[in-house]
Amino acid sequence: MADTQYTEDNIRSLDWKEHIRMRPGMYIGKLGDGSSSDDGIYILLKEVLDNCIDEFVMGAGKTIEISVQGTRVTVRDYGRGIPLGKVVDVVSKMNTGGKYDSKAFKKSVGLNGVGTKAVNALSTYFRVESSRDGQSKSAEFECGNLTNEEFLEESSRRRGTKVTFIPDETIFKNYKYRHEYIEKMLKNYVYLNRGLTIIFNGEKYHSENGLKDLLLDNNNEEDFLYPIIHLLGDDIEVTLTHSKTQYSEEYYSFVNGQNTTQGGTHLNAFREAVVKTIREFFGKNYDASDVRKSIIAAISIKVMEPVFESQTKTKLGSTDMGGELPTVRTFVNDFVKTHLDNFLHKNPETAEKLQRKIIQAEKERKELSGIRKLAKERAKKANLHNKKLRDCRVHLTDSKKDRNLESTLFITEGDSASGSITKSRDVNTQAVFSLRGKPLNTYGMTKKIVYENEEFNLLQAALNIEDSMDDLRYNNIVIATDADVDGMHIRLLLITFFLQFFPELIKEGHLFILQTPLFRVRNKKETIYCYSEEERVAAINKLRGKPEITRFKGLGEISPDEFRYFIGEDIRLDPVMLDKATTTEELLSFYMGKNTPNRQEFIIENLRVELDTVEEE
Repeated sequence: MADTQYTEDNIRSLDWKEHIRMRPGMYIGKLGDGSSSDDGIYILLKEVLDNCIDEFVMGAGKTIEISVQGTRVTVRDYGRGIPLGKVVDVVSKMNTGGKYDSKAFKKSVGLNGVGTKAVNALSTYFRVESSRDGQSKSAEFECGNLTNEEFLEESSRRRGTKVTFIPDETIFKNYKYRHEYIEKMLKNYVYLNRGLTIIFNGEKYHSENGLKDLLLDNNNEEDFLYPIIHLLGDDIEVTLTHSKTQYSEEYYSFVNGQNTTQGGTHLNAFREAVVKTIREFFGKNYDASDVRKSIIAAISIKVMEPVFESQTKTKLGSTDMGGELPTVRTFVNDFVKTHLDNFLHKNPETAEKLQRKIIQAEKERKELSGIRKLAKERAKKANLHNKKLRDCRVHLTDSKKDRNLESTLFITEGDSASGSITKSRDVNTQAVFSLRGKPLNTYGMTKKIVYENEEFNLLQAALNIEDSMDDLRYNNIVIATDADVDGMHIRLLLITFFLQFFPELIKEGHLFILQTPLFRVRNKKETIYCYSEEERVAAINKLRGKPEITRFKGLGEISPDEFRYFIGEDIRLDPVMLDKATTTEELLSFYMGKNTPNRQEFIIENLRVELDTVEEE
């Protein structure tokens, strides 16, 4: 066998741009197309924004302006501006940044200066402009390569930095910025930086009450059991209340202004501290799950030189606060113990409501334990022959190690649709759960029904969310039903089930509706799938002549060979979102309560949109 030479020629050194473009996941997590809030295009915006926020924290610039027009993103701050001699280096040289001088940025987020360089490398167009001391300097790049530089000795522009970029469509396929996700991100920034104003496409975001505003903006106040408890300290802010309607725990957590969606040491300490303080206050050893059931809370802490578990900084790994300070656990515990205990002593009415809620949770848990046991035994038997779930190999619990792995569960109805998806899916990352006809309307029912109804019990088991969202097995839960009256009804029944028992699945952006094409337009050379009437007209014009047009009435009509295009990398998903103006209770009674004329009209109107496009030729 020939001896394979291993010499210096085999070792290839990638420059910074090539490395980022070859391994984007290392820098920005997953790529995605914008249908999920943690997709790469939002991380690019966030990386640019973090630098503006750090300026605000340093006391420079109270306003940030953002514009997103199609694929073009512009972010302008009124901070100190990048030193003019370093404008190019800061966005194109690794290990260059103003954050290494730790005195200036003790508790900042954009610590390693990789952020804007990643945005530069992953954009087909990137422009940075800095204005200070009556002068300005700008530089333009293409995929990280410098294409133009300009220096103005006299500039009337206000000081600050302006960055414009267009994410590269060869890396982020078919992407689209969803303004709802951007709004959510910007709101988090203003809650954590009181006094900051962000203007996004002309709309102003500002917060006076910090994390209290976060809970109020994400929920309807009428769903709260008691007024929000808001506790403020040096380097820590906490808000909490309990919900009247939801079963699960819900937390928002932040470190140095960074939304740690996967929690970490600070959130674990907080959950532990709340239970400990409440047990001590009432002098009773309540079960932790009863104390925390239905809790809605937020915690934000500031740590010196935080250690995160990944470049995207979604989970805090630090165990101490930095310098001479105590551990994160001790710091959070001491703060909650002192301040929450004081609050409960001063507000006996809140304390009484809280205790009643804990006792009620204990009662429900005991009632459920018998039926749970029975259901688990049934599920065990069913799991051996679970014909409903065709599972995949990779799950969200594995993908926490690798953020690029996405797993999806399609919930389908009927054998033909399930068959098409099952045959064309990617068995590594896509699972299918088949419904038998219409699921039960769970409106107004208690959690007991989840265990008594075989279909919902198996769905809960497939998702693995019985005890908490931490063990959720799929990033995306996709409802895949026909675009007809029955399909719409099944969607509503499933959304009702999730809203009633697992609303955080929707709040955290895991629930989607699958868009499937309404038409196929093709000639001998090309096939175009169209998702709307406009797309169909455009396809006919593009192919000219007399192309063949097929109208799809249901998922079962689409062959497995074709289906793989609609659930592959070009998949189109519509996220299911909650509007905080409506209480969960109102939403459920509107959709699934008694057949009021309003509701019938609403459903018929909304169905018509879907049906019209199907009926037209």
